[in-house]
Amino acid sequence: MDATLDHTMMRVEDLEESIDWYTTHLDYEEKSRWEADSFTNVFLGPADVHEDGALLELTYNHDDRSYEMGDAWGHIAVRVPEDELQSSYDELMDEGVEDYRDPESCDNNYAFVKDPDGHEIEIVKRDYGAKWSLDHTMMRVEDADQQIGFWARKFEYETQPEGKWEADSFANYFVAPRDSPQEAMSVELTYNYDGRSYEMGDAWGHVAVRVDDLDDAWETLMTREAEEYRDPESCDHDYAFTKGPDGHEIEIVTS
Repeated sequence: MDATLDHTMMRVEDLEESIDWYTTHLDYEEKSRWEADSFTNVFLGPADVHEDGALLELTYNHDDRSYEMGDAWGHIAVRVPEDELQSSYDELMDEGVEDYRDPESCDNNYAFVKDPDGHEIEIVKRDYGAKWSLDHTMMRVEDADQQIGFWARKFEYETQPEGKWEADSFANYFVAPRDSPQEAMSVELTYNYDGRSYEMGDAWGHVAVRVDDLDDAWETLMTREAEEYRDPESCDHDYAFTKGPDGHEIEIVTS
């Protein structure tokens, strides 16, 4: 199955504030918008995002609801050049972005900020991809072997050659489509060894994978025993949804 990671969706409480934050601080531009009666979806990304690069989807519900962050989703990560971690972080601080975890506290390997709704954004050093483009989306999982097997069997993803980090108390595994370009997004599976469980919350929505044929992809997923959460027919054949083993939602979309 050819299933490139297309976007990550998060819910926001003030759409214009969130758009202003991402366009001002990460130099994103609005790529597209979908206005419905009860909600608005806005897709954002760098001007020069790679053709296989992922976008950020902001979902705003018109009923002024608030959201719980939960801890089953961790963060999105955005790229900066290898030698620009500190300067990029300093620039964000000068612009008034919340000081969450600076490079020094992370051994100068990465840093973290938060957006207006509290979604965590990791800043990672990469020598490829547009500045601020999406590098990965992190989700916490309760069984690493099960999750790696899920992404391998359902979507034919594989653990990236340099995408393993096993520490004393946790492990990170990065999975992505076979032969995907470096500029594409990956999924980071974080497994803590202490047997904890997680709350999904609703401030994060889903990751989406892009396929050539929605119905064919859905049939393949059902053959591979993926969860039948929202099938194409229930979504007017525009998209569909399944879930990972811990309940993370995965949208299936077409080009």
